[in-house]
Amino acid sequence: MALFESVLLLLLLAILSLQVSRRLRIPYPTMLAVAGLGVAMLPSAPTITIEPHLVMTLFIAPAILDAAYDFPLRAIRRYWLPLSALAVVAVLLTTAAVAWVGVTYAGLPLAAAVALGAIVAPPDAAAAAAMLDRPDLPRSTATVLKGESLLNDAVALFVFSVALHVGAMDGDTQRAMPQLALAIPGGLLLGIAMGRLAEFVMPFLAGTLGGILFSFVFTFGTWIIADWLGLSAILATVASAMTVARRYDRASARDRIHAYAVWDVVVFVLNVLAFLFVGLQARAIVRAFDAAELRHALAFAALVFATVVVVRIVWLMLYNRLVQPLYRWLGYRTGPTFKQGIVASWCGMRGMVTLAAALALPQAFPQRGLVVLSALAVVLGTLIVQGITLEPLIRLLRFPLDATQNDDLERARLALAAVAQTELEQRDDAAAKLLREELRLERISDQRRAQEPDGAVGALRLATIRTQRAALWRMLRDGAVDDENFRILERELDLSEVAASRREVFDLVNS
Repeated sequence: MALFESVLLLLLLAILSLQVSRRLRIPYPTMLAVAGLGVAMLPSAPTITIEPHLVMTLFIAPAILDAAYDFPLRAIRRYWLPLSALAVVAVLLTTAAVAWVGVTYAGLPLAAAVALGAIVAPPDAAAAAAMLDRPDLPRSTATVLKGESLLNDAVALFVFSVALHVGAMDGDTQRAMPQLALAIPGGLLLGIAMGRLAEFVMPFLAGTLGGILFSFVFTFGTWIIADWLGLSAILATVASAMTVARRYDRASARDRIHAYAVWDVVVFVLNVLAFLFVGLQARAIVRAFDAAELRHALAFAALVFATVVVVRIVWLMLYNRLVQPLYRWLGYRTGPTFKQGIVASWCGMRGMVTLAAALALPQAFPQRGLVVLSALAVVLGTLIVQGITLEPLIRLLRFPLDATQNDDLERARLALAAVAQTELEQRDDAAAKLLREELRLERISDQRRAQEPDGAVGALRLATIRTQRAALWRMLRDGAVDDENFRILERELDLSEVAASRREVFDLVNS
């Protein structure tokens, strides 16, 4: 009961934190981190342990799938150079630097130190999502930083799993390497096979609650099967998500709206739980230390935090300068500017993947308490220090407004309208005439909306729908419509409101 009460209290604080983060333009994980730690420190908070394999499946599988599903594959081809610098080189450099600190300062075994480095290496773009979706930040920078999140998670978690595997074999790399060599291609092939299986099953479940439930069975099932077979569960999940995403255009609009809403809520709740569980474990760890051990642990955690921040800044600013001649030699457009380098180097907040990986450490892991405390310090430090200052930093750098996304959207909308017009011109019945008139009026509305920065047309359309909704409620109250028909009409108005709000950001968490 105490655990349920703590979770309920943290969910309430999470709701309040979302409102504060929107108004102050602070990444919501920053508020979650503070709230989670606060709840964990309450005297009534329970002491719990969670099985490491369950942590990896419960927390990391959905986070990896969510990121992989939304990842634009074209971004890899277009931005392969900065993505490689961020998701591969930066992760490996951070892992190596933190491992060196762990061996030198804390006396960790090499495999354990590498595992610590991999835990704290991957930044979480979701922590900065609200800061990145803004017109005064170059679109290319936002795309690269979002794309980094998936790739660096995969790289860091693979290094983490290798370190745990080697550590479990007492550092015998000759025995571990053959298994790991099979785990990479095997995981990818399993993920593709599971994705193809999901493509076959999903049409039979379209439009039903079972379709959404199947997405959870598919996600956790892929991870568990890969784990059973000794394959890379991380790569299997990434491959399966990308395979399904490539063919999800077959799903209905209603199914997509429902699935996106459900997964947004699930991933958010998992973030809440991750902060609570790590906070609870940190409290138990702190209580187990004596005064001298606690001072040493806090000093080490601060050193790890500083190492993580400094390595990213040094590497990205060095890359930002060194890559300029390479861009010219490859015939690319101008390389990243110095301002873009500053933003990218400071956008290194850690989040749920770091917390979940720390929770997934076996109980017998060398100096586990020190490692978990260090991971929590890195998450809290980056979310508070970098998360709170990222918005003022972007404003201070004064990037020119980037209208390329809006321009691309308008061109695509015009192209889609032209396709619809061509389809309707092939018919001359009353329905076609009516739809052609609706399309003409919609195009006029779009043109006027572009000329009216205050969005008067959209605001009037939404106000009209709200008036209809109020009238529908009066009809229900007066008995002019029964409850069943009321729900049908209410859903129609909901869909109309979503369509009328299509130019607004549809994001349950960051909007």
